[in-house]
Formats: sequence, structure tokens, C-alpha cells
Amino acid sequence: QVQLVESGGGLVQAGGSLRLSCAASGNTVSSNDMGWYRQAPGKQRELVADISRLGTTNYADSVKDRFTISRDSAKNTVYLQMNSLKPEDTAVYYCNAVTYFGEYWGPGTQVTVSS
Repeated sequence: QVQLVESGGGLVQAGGSLRLSCAASGNTVSSNDMGWYRQAPGKQRELVADISRLGTTNYADSVKDRFTISRDSAKNTVYLQMNSLKPEDTAVYYCNAVTYFGEYWGPGTQVTVSS
């Protein structure tokens, strides 16, 4: 059983920055594909960014050049650095792990960007 816990969300003005963290159990981060998703009110959950176990990263077009996904295997934590935030980035952000045994989600952290 993989446990994921997000932190770092909050209220920020447009143009500001936040860094989200996802603490994982075991050695999840270095052994599996990890991702950040978000879900805004009334919208479907969408991929924001992911990082494969080999270190390859992938971003949604809407966040390219503004967001950066990274991981610290020693801390078993995945990060999402979010810069130049826009009101349309407002959503609940979820950490995701795809493992051999299944897919796991954290409870989410709210990010609100005011205009």
C-alpha cells in the first residue's frame, strides 16, 4: 500500500509562486512514475506534470515554462514548483503514483490564485 500526502497549497496572488510537496511511503518516488494532477470546480481532473522512474518529465501545455516537477529520492518526495501563477491555475492538486501493484492518489491540496 502506497501512501501519498500533499502539502504546500494555499492562497497566492496572480504572478506569485508556490511549491507543492508530495511525501510518499517506502521508496515509491525513485521506483515508479509520479505525477501531479489538478481538478478545478466543475472540470475533469487533468495531468499537470509527471516524471518517470527514469527521470523523463512531461508537462501540460498550459503550464510549460511556468511549472517544474522534480523529485528527491533520499526524502522520497516529489515537488511541483509553480511560478507565474494565474487565476486559471486554481484547483485541487493531487499527487499520483503508478506502481506495479496499482495506481495511488493523495488526498489533494488546494491552490487558489487571486487576480
